[in-house]
Amino acid sequence: MKRVSILLLLVLSLALATGVAGAQNIELTYWTHTDDNRTIIENRYIEEFQELYPNVTIKRVVNEAAKMGDLMLTAFSANNAPDLFNLPIEQEYGYMMHYRVAPVDYEAIGYKDAQEMIDQYLAGTFDPVTMDGQIYGLPLELTNWSIYINKNIFRDAGLDPEKDYPKTWEEMIEVADKLTLRDGEIITRRGFDFRYPYYLVAMLPMVEQLGGQLLSDDGKTAIVNDEAWLQVFEWFRTWGPHGRNLGSPTYTSARKIFNMNNNDIGMCLTGFYQQGRIRIDNPEFYDSGEWMVVPYPVFENAVNDVACSYYGHYMMVNAQTSPEKQEWAWRFIAYMLDHPWEYLETVNIIQPRGDLLADPRYMELPYMNVFMDDMERGHIVFLHENGFQFERFIKEAIESVMLSNMPSEEALDILRERIQEVLDDQY
Repeated sequence: MKRVSILLLLVLSLALATGVAGAQNIELTYWTHTDDNRTIIENRYIEEFQELYPNVTIKRVVNEAAKMGDLMLTAFSANNAPDLFNLPIEQEYGYMMHYRVAPVDYEAIGYKDAQEMIDQYLAGTFDPVTMDGQIYGLPLELTNWSIYINKNIFRDAGLDPEKDYPKTWEEMIEVADKLTLRDGEIITRRGFDFRYPYYLVAMLPMVEQLGGQLLSDDGKTAIVNDEAWLQVFEWFRTWGPHGRNLGSPTYTSARKIFNMNNNDIGMCLTGFYQQGRIRIDNPEFYDSGEWMVVPYPVFENAVNDVACSYYGHYMMVNAQTSPEKQEWAWRFIAYMLDHPWEYLETVNIIQPRGDLLADPRYMELPYMNVFMDDMERGHIVFLHENGFQFERFIKEAIESVMLSNMPSEEALDILRERIQEVLDDQY
């Protein structure tokens, strides 16, 4: 571990930089996703940074997480993207592959070189953002998802949350059905519902459990193991309004309503960060002991024990912005990220820094063992320069089965054809 904090190095280096840059005014635009807890601390970091460096002005723009990928794509297409931003790595990857983002400026963030930076983080942290020997992002967080449970709703349905939580996807359907309440065909309480916009993170591992893949090992052929895909498609058909009517993408996101404890969702799929959001949205529920976290399920006939994929939100800098802005953007990013414990304790997001992970307090955090065990069972989310596009295709296939009752074989053929067309154009 370094004996001198990154923050101290930044203060010293920035003091020197200010003398050189002088009165040159720098205006930076920072795009990020909604998180009330993170907004509180990051607005303070901005104020502190601007007080230290009055020539720098930072505008922080918050976007809804599910819409930010589209907004960023539009902004980059119009050559009007923000100076710095974060997205899930599966959405950022294409910008890196096409050199739309700038490599990390090690001097600006207080390191002598890449290796000194790499040594401060969990092994493999920078693998997803490394290309041609350059590193293109700093991790705001590394996260995975497990299942949150409302114990009261389990007991209301006559179930023991400690014993009866679903261990398999087949059990998920049965348990969710017992938890679900309806007014006619309208669901008034869902037992569980999926993270529908994020099919690469949460749905593709279901296929992998059954031995399927999105692409062949050489990356040239779409869809490996049709039977695995068809079984997952049929699971979603059973789940949706044409099956057992347990949920669908048309309902409000389950994780958004879980915190309120309004007897309208029994389980949701989300990350460690959800705990910070429960704490701010509903302190009484947070302190009640009436919620718990359990592992990501597997299919009964699974051939691989694969948990939900983990992914990172990496801070990146727009390569089209001026060299001066790039330097100051990296300086500000480093200033923000030199508060790993505050991010963890206030926002419940994990920066994979060695000093944080080695602290004995880390594993004492609520249900951290569940998330770490699931991370051991999982792997980094599927990454491809066209990954965001592929995820759209998967979304359309799954939802055509769930909502339009399209035959699974037809939906899979369309999915294969669309992905293969992209691959053929690429190769």
